[in-house]
Amino acid sequence: MASTQDLKRRVRSITNTRKLTRAMELVASARLRKAQQRIESMRPYADRMLELMAGVSQAAGAVRLPLLERRENIERVAIVPVTGDRGLAGAFNAQVLRRSMALMREAEAAGQKVVFFPAGKKAGSTLRFRGLDVGQAWSGFSDRPEYSDAQGMAHAIAEAYTNGEVDRVVIVYNAFVSALVQKVTVTDVLPIPQDRLEKAEEAESDATGGTPDFIYEPEPEEILARLLPVYVETELYRALLESAASEQGARMTAMRNASKAAQELIDSLTLAMNRARQAEITQEILEVVAGADALSG
Repeated sequence: MASTQDLKRRVRSITNTRKLTRAMELVASARLRKAQQRIESMRPYADRMLELMAGVSQAAGAVRLPLLERRENIERVAIVPVTGDRGLAGAFNAQVLRRSMALMREAEAAGQKVVFFPAGKKAGSTLRFRGLDVGQAWSGFSDRPEYSDAQGMAHAIAEAYTNGEVDRVVIVYNAFVSALVQKVTVTDVLPIPQDRLEKAEEAESDATGGTPDFIYEPEPEEILARLLPVYVETELYRALLESAASEQGARMTAMRNASKAAQELIDSLTLAMNRARQAEITQEILEVVAGADALSG
């Protein structure tokens, strides 16, 4: 049985840990509110951007643009896992990496090669440790991504697609549902999925009561050529913001659970310490009584 001093040291150590996890929970809670506001403001813009591009694409008809090119034989797939730069967020990073690994196995089973473009230190370090093919990696902005960060990622990914280095680009990230729920989401970025364009056209048609007739200046083909890179940037920026809000929610929940577990352990150790102290007192009383009996005898 552990001594009273040992139990005291453990209680003191766990108490300090609980203070740390509690502080991290409060920090994550404050950051979550800001991140949630950013993603809620971003979602309507991203949806409208897709609807706009769908309308212009329909008006342009059959055009040949590099970012719209659909290749019959997909030989190389680019996977973009979006994780955080830090841990202590529960399964936030692990579930994205697990889904990315599953996509890699599916692609390899179909005879395709996979190259990763990770965002976040956790994804980059894990993929390099496993010896996987990493094209380009980004980190340092998982807590508060800016649009310029998405632009840099979009430029590199679009360039790889245009140059024929990859034939398909898939992004894997945690979509923010609530502070307690983060949903792993897989989205095809390039080529732009036809079903997404069709859904966007239907949504715009429902909102306007029919297919509106626009006069485009300049021509729809030129507008579409300008919109496509912006669309890729917007999709990546949305994924980064979703991931940032999800990370703070996951960290807040993980730290709250850690604080709760620490308190339960403190209560258990305190009870054990009281029992040990009572046993020591009882032992001392017995020794005093035995000594007194020996002297009186």
